Amino acid sequence: MKKFFSILFALMMAVAVNAQNDVTKFLGIPVDGYKPEMKQKLIGKGFEHNSFSDSFKGEFNGKNVEVFIVTNNNKVYRIAVFDANYSTETDIKIRFNTLCGQFERNSKYFGMPNQSLSENEDISYEMAVHNKRYQAAFYQTDENGLPDSNKSVWFMIDEKYGSYRILMFYDNLYNQADGEDL
Repeated sequence: MKKFFSILFALMMAVAVNAQNDVTKFLGIPVDGYKPEMKQKLIGKGFEHNSFSDSFKGEFNGKNVEVFIVTNNNKVYRIAVFDANYSTETDIKIRFNTLCGQFERNSKYFGMPNQSLSENEDISYEMAVHNKRYQAAFYQTDENGLPDSNKSVWFMIDEKYGSYRILMFYDNLYNQADGEDL
């Protein structure tokens, strides 16, 4: 009986360790650990640190972006990737739909099909009048190719004075606040 419990404990520990090791990745970097370590890893990927905004500038998926590290109790739970430049409504529809297609074709991700926008969608009207939010969500798959709901990657359209950009978020929900500080 003692041997059974020892084996059971070892198996549970292995599953727990694997769950924490198999987290959302951004550019192959696990969205985990502490902020100083993540800063060094982003610099290692060629991003330049901006100490004024505590962000990083660089190129991601062919676009100039600004990257932010978001923490909970100093543990990284989100990498936020913002387009550095705003664009027109037509260009943002193309960019949004291109991203949806890239994620849908990538076997490392799973999401609901057809999250793309129609050509007739009037983004400026819908956002201004109906407060509509345009976003798409995907999940990174685990080592078995199954979607993992704790490995969320999602993006949305951000509007400012009639110009638009994409905000993208790589979330490690294992590290997200769950009310422990209440």
